[in-house]
Amino acid sequence: MSRPDRLLSLVRQRQQFPQKKEENIMRINKYIAHAGIASRRKAEDFIKQGLVTLNGQMVTDLATTVKSGDVVEVKGTPIYNEEKVYYLLNKPRGVISSVSDEKGRKTVLDLLPQVKERIYPVGRLDWDTSGVLILTNDGDFTDTMIHPRNEIDKVYLARVKGIATKENLRPLTRGVVIDGKKTKPARYNIIRVEADKNRSIVELTIHEGRNHQVKKMFESVGLLVDKLSRTRFGTLALTGLRPGEARRLNKKEISQLHNLANTKK
Repeated sequence: MSRPDRLLSLVRQRQQFPQKKEENIMRINKYIAHAGIASRRKAEDFIKQGLVTLNGQMVTDLATTVKSGDVVEVKGTPIYNEEKVYYLLNKPRGVISSVSDEKGRKTVLDLLPQVKERIYPVGRLDWDTSGVLILTNDGDFTDTMIHPRNEIDKVYLARVKGIATKENLRPLTRGVVIDGKKTKPARYNIIRVEADKNRSIVELTIHEGRNHQVKKMFESVGLLVDKLSRTRFGTLALTGLRPGEARRLNKKEISQLHNLANTKK
C-alpha cells in the first residue's frame, strides 16, 4: 500500500471510531504528549524540526489542533492516544534506563515485557545505579516530574570511598559547580562511617537530574562513589519490590506526585 493510500486508510479508520467528545479537539503538542511520545516541550521541538505531519501535511504552526479522525505522524510513524499508565520499577544495576540500546544491552523495558503501552523512563539512572525508576507513557507527567522548578525530592544512598564529615559535605548544601554549572542546594545525612575500611554511607537528597550528578557532587568534595542507589522519588519508595520487580502505580500515588509538584510552584 502506498503512503497516501495508507494515510487515507488510517483517517477512515479513525473516523469510524471517534474519540470521546471531550477529546475531539486538542492542541497537537498536547496530543503528542498524551500519546506517550514526548513531553509538550519536546513535541514543539519535533514540530519546529519538521518531524510532525497531520493527515500527510507537515505541521509548522504550534497552535495546530487535532480532531477525531485526524492522523498524526511523528518521524513518519502514526501515533495514537493510549490509556495513561504509570509503573514503579526497582531498577537493578547493569540495566540501561532506555527503551532500546544499540549495543544490545538489557534495558528497563526488558524487565516489563507484559506492558503493551509505549512506556519510557521518567528521567534516568546510570547503568551501574539501582533503585526507584518510574516508567510511563504520559509525556506531561514526565515533564512535571523531572523539571527542577518543581523541586521533587530524589533521595540517593551512596557508598563512598573516604571519610564523610559535616565539614567536607557542607559545600553540597550550598551547591557545587559541576560541568561549569552550580547545582541547587542539597541535603545530606551521614548514615555510617566505616573508618577501618575508609568508606562511608551517605544519603543525599537533590531536586535535579543532571548527567552523573550525584557522583560528580561527591567527587567535588573529595569522595568517590563506588555504589549508588535511588531510594525515593517524591513520595515513592521501593517497599516490597525486589531488584528487577515492578508494579503499577495507583491513582492515589499519581495524585500525590502531582500535588508535590503543585505545592512547589
